[in-house]
Amino acid sequence: MLAVGATAVGLTCKDGVVLASEKRVAYGYTVLSKVGKKVFKLSDHLGITCAGLVSDMQLISRSLTAEVKLFELNYKRPMPVKSLAKLLSVALYNRRMMPYLTEIIVGGVDFTGPHLYVLDPLGSLIEDKYAAVGSGATLAISIIESEYSPNLTVEEGENLVIRSIKAAIKRDAISGDGIDVLTITSSKASERFIPVES
Repeated sequence: MLAVGATAVGLTCKDGVVLASEKRVAYGYTVLSKVGKKVFKLSDHLGITCAGLVSDMQLISRSLTAEVKLFELNYKRPMPVKSLAKLLSVALYNRRMMPYLTEIIVGGVDFTGPHLYVLDPLGSLIEDKYAAVGSGATLAISIIESEYSPNLTVEEGENLVIRSIKAAIKRDAISGDGIDVLTITSSKASERFIPVES
C-alpha cells in the first residue's frame, strides 16, 4: 500500500471496534498543523480513520456521512459495515485515474458483530481483525501484532491502539501531537483525545 503521512490504526474487539490516529499534519517534514482530525464518526455505529491528504479525508468523510444517513432514511435500519466498505471501494475505484491520496480503515458494529476493513487509494478491500496505515504503520502494527487477541474488550483495545500509536510517534517524524480515539460498540460511539508528549 501507499506509504503516506500519519499513523492510523484500527482493531476489532469482542464487544466493538476501536479506531485511532495521531493529529499531526505535515507537508514533507514541515509541520502544518498539530490539531488535524483523521478519525471520523459517521454514525452511532460506523467510523473511519485515514492516513494521507487531509482534504481528501475530509471530502470522503462528508460524502460517507451523507450516504449513511440516506441509507438509514431509505431502509429504516442501520447501514451494515460491509455495505459502507463496498460503497467506498467502488467510489475509490471510480477515481483510479485521479485517486484520492489516502488510505482508509472502515470500522463499525452491525447485527453480525464488529467488523474492520482496509482500503487503499484504488479501492482494494480487505477485511481484517486489525490494521495500521500511513508512514508509521510498520511501527504501530508490530505492537498490535504482539499483543492482539480477538477476546480483547474495547477498553483493552483502546489501550493497545494508544500504545501502538505512541510507539509510532516516537520514531516517525510525520506523526505526533496527540491521539484521537473512536470507540464503537453496539450501543454507542464515543470519541476522546489523548495528549502525547512528542
